[in-house]
Amino acid sequence: MKLTNKKKLGKTGLSIPPIIFGTSALGNLYAEIAFEVKLKIVKECFNHVASPVVFDSAGKYGAGMALEMLGKCLEQLEIPSEDVIISNKLGWQQVPLTTDEPTFEKGAWKNISHDAVQTISYDGILKCFEQGNLLLGKYKPGLVSVHDPDEYVAQGADNDEKKQLYLNILDAYRALSELKKSGLVSGIGVGAKDWHIIKRLAGDVDLDWVMFANSMTIYRHPPELLTFMKELQKQDIGIVNSAVFNAGFLIGGEYFDYVKIKPDTSENKAIFKWREDFFDVCKRFAIEPYVACVNFGLRPHGVISISLNTSNPKRVKNNVESVVSGVPNEFYKEMKEKGLISNDFEYSEI
Repeated sequence: MKLTNKKKLGKTGLSIPPIIFGTSALGNLYAEIAFEVKLKIVKECFNHVASPVVFDSAGKYGAGMALEMLGKCLEQLEIPSEDVIISNKLGWQQVPLTTDEPTFEKGAWKNISHDAVQTISYDGILKCFEQGNLLLGKYKPGLVSVHDPDEYVAQGADNDEKKQLYLNILDAYRALSELKKSGLVSGIGVGAKDWHIIKRLAGDVDLDWVMFANSMTIYRHPPELLTFMKELQKQDIGIVNSAVFNAGFLIGGEYFDYVKIKPDTSENKAIFKWREDFFDVCKRFAIEPYVACVNFGLRPHGVISISLNTSNPKRVKNNVESVVSGVPNEFYKEMKEKGLISNDFEYSEI
C-alpha cells in the first residue's frame, strides 16, 4: 500500500507527502554505490509513496553527482515529470577535479569525478541553478534554496566580512525570487543546521518554506525555536524537518552532531545518559527509537514533512512506515515526566 496523504507546503501551491527523500547517497556520501542500487532506491520511493514523490538534492552532493544520478534514475524508470518534485539546494557549482581528491568536505565523498566550489551571489546562484538543470536532464526543480547559509556566513573572519557574506546571500535570494516570479520554480526556501539564520532570513526574504536540519529533534528543541515555528505557521510558511537523529546518535550511532563522542566528559556523559533513558522509555512502549525520533520531528505545529535519507533500498519502506507509525501521547507524557523532553513542547496530531 502506498502513502497517499499530502499537505500544502506553505505558499508554494504544491501538496507534498509527509516524507521527502534525501539524495546524498546518490552522490556517494561515505561509500560508493553502484548505479543499479541507486536505481533501486529511487524505484522504491515510487513503490511506497503516491505521486508526486519529493526528492531533496544539491549541487554539493557528490559535486553534482546526486543530481545527475537522480535525473538518470528518473528517466530510466520513465517517471513523468509531473510525478516528481525536486528541491535543489543551490550554492555549490561543479568544476573539474584537478587534485587527487575533492577539495570540499575531504573524505566524505567517495570516487566522484568532479570537484565543487561555493558560489553564493546573484550571478553565482543562477549559474548553480542552470547547471543543476543540465545535470537533472529532462527534470527541473520545483523548489530552490540557498544551501547552508549558516555555514557560509560562519566563514567570515570578522563581523564586517560576515556582514558582506550575508549580503551575498540576500543577492542570491533576489535571483531566486526572480526565478519564482518568472514561473521557473514554484517556491523558494532555506535550510540550515543553525535555525537562527533561518529566522534572520525570514525577516529579510519572502520565503515559502524552510527546512530545519539537526536542530529540532527529540533531544534538542529549544522553546525559542518552537515559538518561531508557530510564527512560521501563522505566516503560511511550510516547515520541513530533517536530520532528526542528531547525526545518528539518538538511534545508537557513535556520532553526535556529526562528531564522534565518548562518555569521557560530564557533558558527554549526560548525552549518553539521556539516550539510555530514552531507549528505556521506548522499550516500555514497544516503540523503535527511530520511529519515536521521526514521530517527534513531525509533531510540532507547522511541520508538513520530514526528510529521510538512505543508501539501502530495503530501508525506504521502513522510512515511509515510520512517518505514519503511531506514537501514543502517553509516551510523550512519560518523556516529559522524566525530563527527557521539554515541558514547553506542544504538538499537533498527525
